[in-house]
Amino acid sequence: MDDPLTTPIPDYAHRVAMYDMDRTITRSGTYSGFLMHVARRRQQWRLMLLPLVGIAGAAYSLRLIDRSRLKAINLRLLVGKRFRRAEIAPLAESYADKVVARGLHSAALDQIAADREAGYRLLLATASFHLYVDAIARRLGIDDVLATQLDEPDGADHIHARLAGDNCYGDAKFARIADWLAANDITREAAHVRAYSDHVSDHPMLHFADEAVATTPSRKLKQLAPKMGWQVVDWRARRGR
Repeated sequence: MDDPLTTPIPDYAHRVAMYDMDRTITRSGTYSGFLMHVARRRQQWRLMLLPLVGIAGAAYSLRLIDRSRLKAINLRLLVGKRFRRAEIAPLAESYADKVVARGLHSAALDQIAADREAGYRLLLATASFHLYVDAIARRLGIDDVLATQLDEPDGADHIHARLAGDNCYGDAKFARIADWLAANDITREAAHVRAYSDHVSDHPMLHFADEAVATTPSRKLKQLAPKMGWQVVDWRARRGR
């Protein structure tokens, strides 16, 4: 596959570049980091609950709970069962500052800039929480965000430590992407799509794309990509940020 930075493409009504976030744009996962960031700055006593976080992780490893349940449990332990948006929002912003300052692949930023310059609409699709992903996306100049939603039954005032709908991961993520395309009147035949991810769970998104790029891929994706004709790049080589 040619380098997506330089490959010329014909004219399409739409150009869309879809990016996973954790370990694709960022150097590491952001979910645990966000929980720790909030706990340390808001209620440090919650750090004493970290052994329970470990137990929840073990339960997930043993397939006693699913990924969605694990995320909700950890959020409840380290942030709380119910919390005010106004209280968490500044912490989401400061965490986004931290991630953007020290936690991004500079090569990913170059690719985002190149796609923007080439007229692509930038879509960030991630299993991480909207709660802080939106703040990161704003700093990167991302046009649209699909992320995991939390329950807000009290309106904008309070957020509950439970997921609203599916975890935005794998097939559920691609279903969200399909809904987003339909909502924006973007048909497949009228669009040129690029997709970037580090993880094999994004197989549906990568398979859908005209140009799929396995970015600093996990072992399984690194094995799959050549079979599918997907480009493999290592964005760890440059550490400008």
